Amino acid sequence: MITSASGRRWFFILLVLALGGTFLCTVRLGAASITWQDLFFALTGRSEDLSRVERTVIFDIRLVRALAALVIGAVLAVCGAAMQGLFRNPLADPGLVGVTSGASVGGVLYMKLGATALAGVSAVFGSLMLPVCAFASGLLMTVVMHRCSQVGGRTVVSLMLLAGVAINALGGALIGLVLFFADDDQLRQFTFWTLGNVGHASWMKLAVAAPFLLVALVLSLRYARPLNALLLGEAEAGHLGVDLQRVKNTLIFATAAGVGAAVSVAGGIGFVGLIVPHLMRLVIGPDHRWLLPASALGGAILLAWADIFARTVAAPAELPIGVITAVVGAPVFFALLQSQRKTHFA
Repeated sequence: MITSASGRRWFFILLVLALGGTFLCTVRLGAASITWQDLFFALTGRSEDLSRVERTVIFDIRLVRALAALVIGAVLAVCGAAMQGLFRNPLADPGLVGVTSGASVGGVLYMKLGATALAGVSAVFGSLMLPVCAFASGLLMTVVMHRCSQVGGRTVVSLMLLAGVAINALGGALIGLVLFFADDDQLRQFTFWTLGNVGHASWMKLAVAAPFLLVALVLSLRYARPLNALLLGEAEAGHLGVDLQRVKNTLIFATAAGVGAAVSVAGGIGFVGLIVPHLMRLVIGPDHRWLLPASALGGAILLAWADIFARTVAAPAELPIGVITAVVGAPVFFALLQSQRKTHFA
């Protein structure tokens, strides 16, 4: 573990350099061939030296996809770190607030009923209707979970955890019920969407989701000191002057907004909010002033490389990015559990 301030600064410099290299690789690599020279021309404003196809691939497909992967990865990881600090549980992830299952319910309902029940609205808003329905449904589920976890106007963390489990179970039941009546095309569409794919991103979708993603990122980073105080327990944090109710409400709804926006753009992507904070905590310790920004950088790098593998391993076909993060995340998480077991329980 890096404990010195200078060591942590050097680690952050490495993360920033890795992020820059990852961004360039994300824009360059894929089924269509883009050279480093083409990329240089595009990023330096010399797009007239590129062919029409190369401009389309870089600006309309690769660039928006790279930005979506980086921002969504950062938000998922930093929200995961915030939830782990709020719950004081290293197994917590953003899905505990019910927003992921809620967004999935909204997505599957729109895929099943949107063409008929919302035909007029869909004709106006087009492809934006799916992310809007997913985002609204995710926030609604979070509001229900938050109300269920309140006692006398005070949010109880243990009740919040149980309410989140119940909301996720309810969401799974609703999804199963809708899918039972879905046809083959709807089943295929929902399966691919729920496994995650930043290839769904467009400039319009990203512009709609960006305010919620950025608000979640900024608010989570601002609450580093209260989260540090919560490491001592709620009573001690209260004695130190932390407004516990404000911290809980802000972080819960910031996470709901950020994760809901992420799911609405890219579908369900697991393990990023669970694995990245774990790894960063092992490297730089539990201080959230360092942990939260490190998690944001690490999450962006992880999801961007997962997207690169998803679209290059079986090119020209694409694997769902959620499959890549699960394949990488599950063994890493299991290895972390084994090391912790040997360290703390031997």
